[in-house]
Amino acid sequence: MTTPMLQPILLDGAWRQAEAPSDRFHAFNPSSRATIDEHAYPVSGWADLDALLAAGHAAAATMSQLPGETLAGFLEGYAEAIEARADALVEAAHRETGLPAEPRLRNVELPRTTGQLRQAARAARDGSWRRATIDTAAGIRSIHAPLGGPVVVFGPNNFPYAFNGIAGGDFAAAIAAGNPVIAKAHPAHPRTSVLLAEAALEAAQAAGMPSGAVQMFFRTDGELGLRLVSDPRVGAVAFTGGRPGGMKLKAAADAVGKPIYLEMSSVNPVFVLPGALRERGEALATELHGSCAMGAGQFCTKPGVTVLQAGDEAERFVEQLQRLTAEAKPGVLLSPHAPRDIASTVAALQSAGAELLAGGAIAEDAEGFAFQPTVLRVSGERFLADPGALQSEAFGHVNLVVVADSPTQVLDVAKAMEGNLTGTICSDTGGSDDAAYDALAPILRTRVGRLLNDKMPTGVAVSAAMNHGGPFPATGHPGFTAVGIPASLIRFSALHSYDNVRAHRLPLPLQDRNPTGTLPRLVDGEWTTRDV
Repeated sequence: MTTPMLQPILLDGAWRQAEAPSDRFHAFNPSSRATIDEHAYPVSGWADLDALLAAGHAAAATMSQLPGETLAGFLEGYAEAIEARADALVEAAHRETGLPAEPRLRNVELPRTTGQLRQAARAARDGSWRRATIDTAAGIRSIHAPLGGPVVVFGPNNFPYAFNGIAGGDFAAAIAAGNPVIAKAHPAHPRTSVLLAEAALEAAQAAGMPSGAVQMFFRTDGELGLRLVSDPRVGAVAFTGGRPGGMKLKAAADAVGKPIYLEMSSVNPVFVLPGALRERGEALATELHGSCAMGAGQFCTKPGVTVLQAGDEAERFVEQLQRLTAEAKPGVLLSPHAPRDIASTVAALQSAGAELLAGGAIAEDAEGFAFQPTVLRVSGERFLADPGALQSEAFGHVNLVVVADSPTQVLDVAKAMEGNLTGTICSDTGGSDDAAYDALAPILRTRVGRLLNDKMPTGVAVSAAMNHGGPFPATGHPGFTAVGIPASLIRFSALHSYDNVRAHRLPLPLQDRNPTGTLPRLVDGEWTTRDV
């Protein structure tokens, strides 16, 4: 068989061969466990990363002066270019991830991705996210502005479009805020990323963006990745992935004061109160199981821990969940190492005192990469004895049920929760759970980014009100979101203040005349579109 040539990287407006790559890799088809041999991808050395940084830093100076209309034009053109490649993108992502072509890829995730790009375009064009603020008495004015360097984006394996480093929400937010992007393609879907990058390059050239505005590499050595995020030319870093890798990147970026925004780990606890168990326990067990099974459990908002108060209704809930889990077929996992990683986490949960009720093993007889759907159980007392170990995230169809012996212990379990993306409380419709809810919600509220009532947390709507973030270790900072425009743009900006600066030297949104007549500005404490 002929050895395929290495796929070039996207560098400074052109596809270029990697300079002296240290290795090469192939993608896998997780549905069949087969290597995809047609394409090979380079493991870049520092020469590639240095060139990407140089081009990105040069582009940042130009992009900081571009009008929002130019940025919006690129983002809208990119959305159209993606839609024109829909068939090829769906075929590539289905092959590389095993995710269903329809409805998941074509009808759900692809429209979500183009929708995010168009929302970001509207924010770039409107400019209100920049929070132009004018204090006429003090002669001080401020505005959010680009960072002055490229944003390095590390995307995850589970959303080949909507969170892709070269097309997803972090990419859209960084560009809309006026920054270049250096994207690391995920090795689970490199061909998909190439197709997206081709569309991005086409749209960038049509919009007149600088050549280093959109760049992409595939993989690098771990130490070079740490060197990349700590380079002085970097503006900020965005990472979605596992906690071990995220923490290493965070340490490297923090050491040199580089902003880094991470989404790392979350067990998304679901608390089912006694009245809800009595009223609809079986239905809630079925709903919970469906949420855990969705995408083979490979969602960052999958419920990983369920908390109940002991009683007959709780036992029936556990029995229903156990039966559904035992009957479920394993879903396709995204990578060769995923089954081993889940097995390691399940073993750690058992070592910490959890009892295995169903599943618990690699699905060796499955055609693709798979792990048996799994449910475990632990007492509230045992959970509180080792809450850290019993909150280990298993990125698959795994749920740990914690059965507390009293209302007080339910609250203690909540107090022992680490920071999470979401927390859910299911209560009855008649009001018998209201007192329990009032005691639990304030505790859970400080430990989650998004608090839900009576619905599972798996979906993340692309809404301006969404918070896809939360306290550490779910993310690196509780004040920011990875989903929700315009809020997500603030991450990739610097607050620029001007004190006694002459009027003609101010950025247009801070000048006395409102340049568009529509831009909202905070003038002397009042939001207005009037001239000063």
